[in-house]
Amino acid sequence: MRITAPATSPMLMRLAGERATGALLRDQGTLYLVDGRVVHAESPAAPGIDVLLTAGGALPPQGWQEALSLAGTRHEVGRHLIDSGRVTAGELEMCHIGALFDAAFFVLGPASGPTRFRYGVAHWLGRVRPVSAETVERETRRRRALLDSVWPCPELDTSPVVPREPAPGQTVTGRQGALLRLADGVRTPTAIAWALGRPSFHTLIEVRRLAAAGLVEPPRTPDPAPRMLHLPIPEDHAEPDIDLLRRVRDALEASL
Repeated sequence: MRITAPATSPMLMRLAGERATGALLRDQGTLYLVDGRVVHAESPAAPGIDVLLTAGGALPPQGWQEALSLAGTRHEVGRHLIDSGRVTAGELEMCHIGALFDAAFFVLGPASGPTRFRYGVAHWLGRVRPVSAETVERETRRRRALLDSVWPCPELDTSPVVPREPAPGQTVTGRQGALLRLADGVRTPTAIAWALGRPSFHTLIEVRRLAAAGLVEPPRTPDPAPRMLHLPIPEDHAEPDIDLLRRVRDALEASL
């Protein structure tokens, strides 16, 4: 018997069944749908497709700004980039899929605020390669499980990255070295991802691997609140001598 995992966003699955078009808004970003399929995703926790294209050198920043100003209002920025020869269809598709899954991972994470859907809203990028809602859900769950399999410490994902000195003979990969050079005890994994122009999820994976290897400090947990010490009261304690207390009080008042 096959057990189906619960959806990370029941509303997303319902909208997919309705073949809805618009924007699904949550705490950590937005998913854009066309006919029930996800065409793009954005999150402040993940560098956008513009960062991935320009930081990787596939597109100069001025080329991106030109496409945005000329085709943004028509929701055809992606088509303009290809038609103008700025990027190939393969380059755009690769960056688009990477940015979509990266942002969707955060959008579909645990949310404390309301989930809303605005019908008819279109993204300025336009269609590149729509992805089914089931695929987005499945990839989000796979990434969560992968993170925990590397090092089960979710606090690492949002805490400043504090590097440790490597042990004698211990080495790091080139990607890890670039990450560690930006780990200053202030930047979080997301901030490092933006600085490097890499997907945030890839950075989370590397940070957890570094923590598992002892090259990143685990986040400090706050000290527990001090416990009050309750001393037992003897059950057979003597009752106070009221008459004696009154005589002591009167003697003190007479001496004043």
